[in-house]
Amino acid sequence: MPPESLDIPYRGGFVGPEHHFALTVYFEDTDAYGIVYYANYLKFMERARSDMIRAVGVDQAAELAASGSAYAVVEVDIRYRRPGRLGDDLQVVSTVDQVRASSVDIQQRVMRGTELLTEATVTAAFLDGEGRPRRQPRAWVEQFMRISEQGR
Repeated sequence: MPPESLDIPYRGGFVGPEHHFALTVYFEDTDAYGIVYYANYLKFMERARSDMIRAVGVDQAAELAASGSAYAVVEVDIRYRRPGRLGDDLQVVSTVDQVRASSVDIQQRVMRGTELLTEATVTAAFLDGEGRPRRQPRAWVEQFMRISEQGR
């Protein structure tokens, strides 16, 4: 690997409608027994969701600076199936399930190879600077629709 590529942050990517984001379980992610601490799955999913949103062309930082609006998680339905462990290479697979005027539902699965560890449905609402729901920009809705179950 050329040395200059070591300075480029990892980015996930799309495989069809699925966004894949790889990560490794480090010591800081685990409890005293080397098992992924349950709340860290939410962090893994957040990183993957943020990367997916960036990959579809949504610039959250620019929108926040321009209008004070941003996505906020308003609901999570999560199920833990198997434990991740120190040193595991994991993949968070995210798909857009439903797009509404001011929110998007994203299905996320944390996988170790073909083994499902955790799955969740996350609802992210687009909020104004006062914390009230507002319509997502039309171009963003169109991007999400293109990769969603609704758009197929």
